[in-house]
Amino acid sequence: MRALCGAIIAAGAMLGLGLTALGMGTRYSGVKLFDKDGDLTWVPFHKMDTPLMFILVLLSLVLVIGLGIAFFGLAYHHHRRWHEHQSFLAEHEEKKTSRSRAK
Repeated sequence: MRALCGAIIAAGAMLGLGLTALGMGTRYSGVKLFDKDGDLTWVPFHKMDTPLMFILVLLSLVLVIGLGIAFFGLAYHHHRRWHEHQSFLAEHEEKKTSRSRAK
């Protein structure tokens, strides 16, 4: 369940980042792409609008947290299942009959 919750959080953050990218593209579509020398120009991160910077940083952090929860949740799930399997093997060894040991 932990892995599923982390995957849902990460998916929501990815959707939000995609919408943010669309918003940034719409906002800065009027910026000239080339300067006088013909070089490609970019809008530096520190010159972007504050709400766009905030949401970009926030959604990036949420994405990292969601992926972390998903990976560690899946690792913990497999760890628990391994211990469960080991206990079943121990029970099976205890339940062997004398006839099965003779073979």
